[in-house]
Amino acid sequence: MKSSNSIKILGIDPGYDRLGIAIIEKSAKKKDAVIFSECLTTSSKDSIYKRFKYIGDEITKIIETYKPDALAIETLFVSNNQKTAMRVSEVRGIIIYQALKIDVPVFEYAPMEIKMAITSDGSSDKSRIMKMIPLLVDLSKISKKALDDEYDAIAVALTHSARIRI
Repeated sequence: MKSSNSIKILGIDPGYDRLGIAIIEKSAKKKDAVIFSECLTTSSKDSIYKRFKYIGDEITKIIETYKPDALAIETLFVSNNQKTAMRVSEVRGIIIYQALKIDVPVFEYAPMEIKMAITSDGSSDKSRIMKMIPLLVDLSKISKKALDDEYDAIAVALTHSARIRI
């Protein structure tokens, strides 16, 4: 049963080689807490379509297990490699579709917005973001050290958390 005093936010750092996932619980009375984080990895030996299916299946399982109230996903960072940008864009489409199919509202945040929300500086580097996250969110409910992609997903979820009220 869902408590009206907390909400769950699924944060995603999209990718097709490595995809960062985090679920944070925002509470009216306590510090936000990470209740799940993972870095999905796919094999470059598999076809891109097999990798897409795996990502879609795993996202669906996570949504069905944790029943998030919102999906926060990073917008596409346009790189010099157009093929990579297109594949990441396709992964974003799969994730957004899976969320909407189960009626989870979707919110998108640009990299600069995320940096501003976490560090108050839109030009922050990854190390500064990683230093700030433990100050902003309770990480004690996850049993392992989070990977970079997971920290990015936590940052995306925290950005959404900062934008909403309970």
